Order: sequence, then C-alpha cells, then structure tokens
Amino acid sequence: MQASLYNLEPLLALMGLGLLVAGLPLAWFWRRQRTATPRQRLKALTLLVLTLTFELVLVGAFTRLTDSGLGCPDWPGCYGSASPLGAAQHIRAAEEAMPTGPVTHSKAWIEMVHRYMATGVGVLIIVLTLWTWRVWRRDRAQAVHPLWPALTLLWVCLQGAFGALTVTMKLFPAIVTLHLLLAVGLLVLLMMQAVRYEGWGQVAVGAGLRTGLWLALALLALQIALGGWVSTNYAVLACRDFPTCQGQWWPAMNWQGFALWRELGHGTDGQPLPFDALATIHHIHRSMAWPVLAVLVALGWRLRAFSALRRGAQGLLALAALQLLTGLSNVVLGWPLLAAVLHTGGASALMVTLVWLLARSRVAAPLSASVPGRAFSDPSRPVA
Repeated sequence: MQASLYNLEPLLALMGLGLLVAGLPLAWFWRRQRTATPRQRLKALTLLVLTLTFELVLVGAFTRLTDSGLGCPDWPGCYGSASPLGAAQHIRAAEEAMPTGPVTHSKAWIEMVHRYMATGVGVLIIVLTLWTWRVWRRDRAQAVHPLWPALTLLWVCLQGAFGALTVTMKLFPAIVTLHLLLAVGLLVLLMMQAVRYEGWGQVAVGAGLRTGLWLALALLALQIALGGWVSTNYAVLACRDFPTCQGQWWPAMNWQGFALWRELGHGTDGQPLPFDALATIHHIHRSMAWPVLAVLVALGWRLRAFSALRRGAQGLLALAALQLLTGLSNVVLGWPLLAAVLHTGGASALMVTLVWLLARSRVAAPLSASVPGRAFSDPSRPVA
C-alpha cells in the first residue's frame, strides 16, 4: 500500500513527543546543575546535547544497517500516524505484500524511534540557543556568542531536511551520505562550543603538530565520506577477503560506483550497478584507511607528551585501534551489526576528538623556538 511521501498531519503529535524526549534529560540536567553558574550550566547543557547527538548518530547507523530507513515510507510520521501503532494496518498490508521488503513492524519502530530522538535533540538545541542568547545579553563573559548555537540550530534544521529526503528519495546514496556527513558536522559544531567554555587554544604546540592535526582532520573527513559511500551503496561485502580483495591486491577498477547522482543499486544510465563497481568503492575506502590510521597513530603518540592534551591523545590511539578492529570484523566476519555500528561511532568519535585537540591547542609563539625543545613542550609544566 502506497503512502504519500509528505504527510504533515502527525507533525504536532511528533513535536509533542519531541518535547517529552527532550524533557527527561532536561529535568535530569536541571537537578544536577541547580547551584552552578550560568557558564557552567551552559557548558553542561552543550555537553549533554553533544552526548545525545552522538547517541543519535549511533541510532541512525543502526537504522541504516538494519535496512529500516524506509520502515515508514512517508515523512514525518508513519503512514500519516505519529507512531507505528496507528499505522499497524498499513504496515501489515505492506509486509504481507512483500515479506522481505523494507516495511515491517520492527523496522517501522526502529525508524520512528530515530525520528523521535532527532526531534528531541532539535528541541534541546532550541533551548540551548535561547538560553545562550539570554545569558549573553546579561553577561557576555558567561556564554559563547549566540551565533554559535544559532548556526547549530540552522544546521540541525538542514539535517532534518536531509533526513526527510533520505526517505522520500528512497535511500538515494548521495542524500544518505550527506545526511551522515551533516550529522558529523553537527557533532563538530557542538564540540567547538563546549571547548570555548573549557578554554580555547590554551596549549602551545609546534607548528608541525598543528599542521598534522589539520591534515588528519581533512583525511578523516574524506575517509568518513568514503565509508558512508560504502555503507549507503551496501558495498561492505564486495571484498570478503583480507588483505586482498577478491584474491587480488588491486582488483579491476570500475569507477561507475563513484558517480554521485544516481539511484541506489543503479548506474547513471539506469542499469544495475556492476559488482566490480561495488568492489571499487570498498577497495578505495580500505586503501585510504592505512594512511589515515598512520597519521592518527603518529599524532596520538606525539601528543601524549602534553599533559593537557594527553586525554585526547590517548583517545585518538584507542579509537584508531577500534576502527581497525571493527573495519576488519566487517570484512572477515561478514558485516556483524555490532561491529558496523561501532565503526560509524568510532569514526564520529575520532572527528570529535580531533576537533577537541585542535580547539585546545595553538601554535607556539616564535620566542619559544629559541629555547631547545620549548616548541614541543607542555606549557602546563615548567621547562628545566
């Protein structure tokens, strides 16, 4: 049974559910922050939104990996209802017509839980924006500039629009990949605001390390985009062996898979996408992983020398190891769900960690270069 792609009838009910979802963490937050200063409260709320947004990214990955992205084939509700309960008849009819299709009761619930969480995060970002503006007007030393949360609010609205397009354009690969990249960008914006409350650019490092951090950030962003392209094209199992791909170190390349504007499973000519095009998508992502891991490990190892950055450096090394293990598990174990979700979460956590390291550090002043070893020393410790 077909559903209208856009049905705004359940919008008010969904907004109410979003308020409920946001109200629970807000109540917990307010109870814990009763005696805190406005600055401390805003920092805590920013970190709370960051944490819930990260969880939303994991739920989004779970939704995609369980093929639940079309569990409700309309937006924002489910067959015009605010929950799968009200759409039970439609879901049952769709499931009977196509038992292995995209619409089932379990997939509908997974999809709608993702939408409920997204609405709750949107409500929390509205609260963060309004509260920041109010505190900033009273005392500018207590809050970041309100343009930061305002940009975050605009960003999450754009993210919501791409979430709708993900459904209405039937998992169009370019749209789904951009939806993932926008989610990672939302995490970056929230982390930048959190660091502004913690202390921006307080740790002096050498110019080489700062350049390495920017390089790692660019490489990781590219690798996340490639990973999203692998996932949205269902190319994970195109290479089932390791370290080779289909028994070859460099399999035959078919670049049709990197045509950006095409439907899922098809080339730009409308014909089914050849298997070797999927293998090409997989192999490029796998090949890119090695230089990215090398840069991340080198940076993490060097940055351990800075006590103020040691937590982030250790996190960088641990997350790089997690990405290696989960990436290998996806191939040799046949794409287990847990490993696949952790792989997406690890990539997002790596991006957030790199942004934290960049925001906390700055290039050491030229004067420090005259003291041997000063440019790469920890300013929190006296130099002998």
